[in-house]
Amino acid sequence: MINANYQKHFPVMLPQVLEALNPKDNEVYVDATFGNGSYSEAILTKADCKVIALDRDATVLPRANELKKTYGNRFELRQGCFGDFASLVSEKIDGAVFDIGVSSMQLDEAMRGFSFAKEAPLDMRMSQSGTTAADLVNTLSEQELADILYNYGEEKKSRQIARKIVEVRSVKKIETTTELANIIYQVIKRTHNTPVDPATRSFQALRIAVNDELNELKKGLEQASTRLKSKARLVVVDFHSLEDRIVKTFFKNNSDKTVHVSRYRKDETLNPSSALFGFASKAILPSQEEIEQNPRSRSAKMRYALRN
Repeated sequence: MINANYQKHFPVMLPQVLEALNPKDNEVYVDATFGNGSYSEAILTKADCKVIALDRDATVLPRANELKKTYGNRFELRQGCFGDFASLVSEKIDGAVFDIGVSSMQLDEAMRGFSFAKEAPLDMRMSQSGTTAADLVNTLSEQELADILYNYGEEKKSRQIARKIVEVRSVKKIETTTELANIIYQVIKRTHNTPVDPATRSFQALRIAVNDELNELKKGLEQASTRLKSKARLVVVDFHSLEDRIVKTFFKNNSDKTVHVSRYRKDETLNPSSALFGFASKAILPSQEEIEQNPRSRSAKMRYALRN
């Protein structure tokens, strides 16, 4: 039975994920980003298999305990970041799925400080330990802040925002999400006609910096690949161009290359055994129906690869 607290959360692109992962009886899969457990539960329901779930956020424990009660030894949570995949998962596996970025639970829990729409301490830590977003905003130099906003948020007005942050913090420490959002609105005017809130890119950038998300993603993909059995599947759902570029490049650089020999002959692979993956998909997008039901899915892309 799913706890009522989790019923409002929609697993993004679930049918596509299940089709790509193709779970089968007696096999072992890793849900590298457990969150609210939707992927884990769907995999466990789809086949009589085992799911090892990873998550660095301690607040997922009650949900994990629910699945443990229902599925017993078929489900196991291992606490840690997916960037440490190889140390968390020592066994060979038949597939893994990554759902990259902040979870719906973290966004909806105001006190975690991920959302600019809710008054909260400026935190943004997925593990609830270490450096906070407030620490970065109040201690980094103007240039360092501008670099974070530009490189991780692709914010065109990164320098102006960084300058305004430094100006404000010289008078008073910036401590809450709404304080930071209002500083950003002084640089980029907020209007009713703006489809994306002006604070979105800056908050994304700080969240990525606080949690070292892009490096963790690179490490996670590399380490997960070493644990995949032959013909195992690696599935990744991401939500913005920085993440997708990493996933796309990783799959491309580690897939069999094809060479066109003749229009009358099929393309042949070059040294297929030397590549990690025999196949890597193009980006798969959510359906229009899903986007209408769950607006958070609108920026999602899914890619998957098949291990040689």
